[in-house]
Amino acid sequence: MFELRVVTRFAAAHRLAMVGEKCENLHGHNWKIEVYVQGTALDEGGVLVDFGVIKHHVRDLMQTLDHTFLNELDYFRNGTPPSSENIARYVADQLAERITLPDIRISRVTAWESEDASATYLPA
Repeated sequence: MFELRVVTRFAAAHRLAMVGEKCENLHGHNWKIEVYVQGTALDEGGVLVDFGVIKHHVRDLMQTLDHTFLNELDYFRNGTPPSSENIARYVADQLAERITLPDIRISRVTAWESEDASATYLPA
């Protein structure tokens, strides 16, 4: 089994309800996102998948998140709070729809909201 990691960043604001006084106020983070893809077979070039392919999809997705108010995105308007946990799940789900290479899957996504606080989502 092989696992690749791509790291990216975006800045965005959000507001969380019923989690604590500070987080209920509108505030922002400089998010760091770690995306992991996994597979078992290397291609004839000796790679699982070209990093450029993964980075392209990650970069496109980050453009939809960067400098936004996350609560206003369709995914979070339905009552799903834009917590670190749900941001990690959102990124994983969106990338799974975009990266449709055979035998490659999103194995986990970690969303860092600060240098010492993160949440990781592991798709089933």
